Amino acid sequence: MKANELRKKYIDFFVSKGHTQISSASLIPENDPSVLFTTAGMHPLVPYLMGEEHPSGTKLVDYQKCVRTGDIDEVGDNTHLTFFEMLGNWSLGDYFKDDAIQMSFDFLTSSEWLGISLDKLAVSVFAGDDDAEFDQEAFDKWVSLGISESRIAKLGKEDNWWPAGGKHTGPQGPDSEMFYWTGVGDAPEVFDPEDSHWVEIWNDVFMQFNRLDDGMLEPLAKRNVDTGMGLERTVAVLQGKKSVFDTDLFAGIISAIESVASKKYGSDDNTTRSMRIIADHVRSAVMIINDGIEPSNKDQGYILRRLIRRAVRQMLKITETQQSLSLVTEASISSLSDAYPDLLENKDHIQEVIKKEEGKFYATVEKGLKQIQKIWEKTGEITGQDAFDLYQSFGFPLELTEEVAGEHGQKVDRAAFGAEFKKHQYLSRAGASEKFAGGLADTSTETTKLHTATHLMLEALREVLGDHVCQKGSNITKDRLRFDFSHDSKLTDEEIERVEKVVNDAIDAKLPVRYELLTIEEAKKRGAIGMFEDKYAQMGGKIKVYFVGDDERGYLSSEICGGPHVENTGDLGKFKIEKQEASSAGVRRIKATLTS
Repeated sequence: MKANELRKKYIDFFVSKGHTQISSASLIPENDPSVLFTTAGMHPLVPYLMGEEHPSGTKLVDYQKCVRTGDIDEVGDNTHLTFFEMLGNWSLGDYFKDDAIQMSFDFLTSSEWLGISLDKLAVSVFAGDDDAEFDQEAFDKWVSLGISESRIAKLGKEDNWWPAGGKHTGPQGPDSEMFYWTGVGDAPEVFDPEDSHWVEIWNDVFMQFNRLDDGMLEPLAKRNVDTGMGLERTVAVLQGKKSVFDTDLFAGIISAIESVASKKYGSDDNTTRSMRIIADHVRSAVMIINDGIEPSNKDQGYILRRLIRRAVRQMLKITETQQSLSLVTEASISSLSDAYPDLLENKDHIQEVIKKEEGKFYATVEKGLKQIQKIWEKTGEITGQDAFDLYQSFGFPLELTEEVAGEHGQKVDRAAFGAEFKKHQYLSRAGASEKFAGGLADTSTETTKLHTATHLMLEALREVLGDHVCQKGSNITKDRLRFDFSHDSKLTDEEIERVEKVVNDAIDAKLPVRYELLTIEEAKKRGAIGMFEDKYAQMGGKIKVYFVGDDERGYLSSEICGGPHVENTGDLGKFKIEKQEASSAGVRRIKATLTS
């Protein structure tokens, strides 16, 4: 079964069960990102799992694009990917455990859908502990469907418990995972989760508890189901492939790399690994650029730059000459355009961004080579610290430093380089952890206030600067808001004062804040603005529009949004713009705070 067929079957199955298909959210988390990228299928739906009303109803299905960057260095093996897709179905206070497991079973085993034999399936359920009891209901349901008890593993919280949004407190509950036997011959009668031949393909999470600040669990009045099936992993299993890179998802991309490199995939381990890295990184870069990011030295732009440069480095490694990634980029776009047709619309822009970054990297390599020569002439050696400085300052790869050092008959101290690199990683992660502590999963009073203030600020910017102003991104923590918007010049002191006055006048006016569920046509007639109107329109459902103001005094703001809000602007406090700066070409960034 090919990837496009699996996507379609999954959506068709759940639509036939009364679910509404929703579009994939952007890879760049909307409204106060808690991470740099959307990292899981449930990430965009956290507000609705935590009680917000979803405009498309209580039963949803989608395929969601995701990026995870923690394992970039592992890419090249059989399984690790940077960009991947999750198939998911959701119940927001609708059906629960019995129906969720039944539908999972039907989709996996019915001849009309995936037609997997029971002999190849095993499952796991929550074993129970002092905190929460054994999930007898899930266990009994699987047995009733024909799964033998020896094929049901009872596992603890580390394996079979999920919190919404990754938080210790708040909605959470047990889960049940489904595994497929990939080994040779018949599957063992007894399921051993440690046996790598059993591959997890699906996970049903049952949000049935709320953990309080004191650590106690209380039953949720509105229980949810959150499921996820990894597209690439499941396709590999269904196609009988040992690696996701051997599936139809990557066939065209690998072929393009072979053509550029004049080498054969699988000819040797090093070539295979390099080609996998190129395929993954270019594919990931294509999707990130398509969602509005360009290479830079910060945040998502830094990750994008790293992906492109690592792909170029691997191409250099297997070709030893400068080669364009253009054909690989084109193949990546082609492989994903059925699911994401906007890739074809943005094709030229994506190619140009990658081509430009390639050129910059080749220039970086030249600068790095000159710097190495200076170091060598001055000290007669290239230390691990030198190698790290070259990496950090110039983006110069360690492998290239080692090659140059080798030409001088010297080895680079990898341990010293590694120590500096780990120190750099620790500081970066600590900063990122603090920087992205807020987000949709963060519904604290402070974050909620700042989120509402962002609506007021956008309207104030449009009033002061003009209607060309629109949101280009935001990040909100409990301490401050950060907002990117379209504008091509620095704000004057007078303009900043006027924006602050508009916002603070709205706060002093104590305007009500409320939302309505509207169709896209109704929202436009009411003057609503938003970042992803077309995607809502494609689904034909209703959207949530927040209004600030009332009929008597008029509406200051009407905006498409799903985040947390206060009920009255009078609750916000004093608004102050602390800093403004350029974010990228034609985009300004403001950082602002609220004080009591």
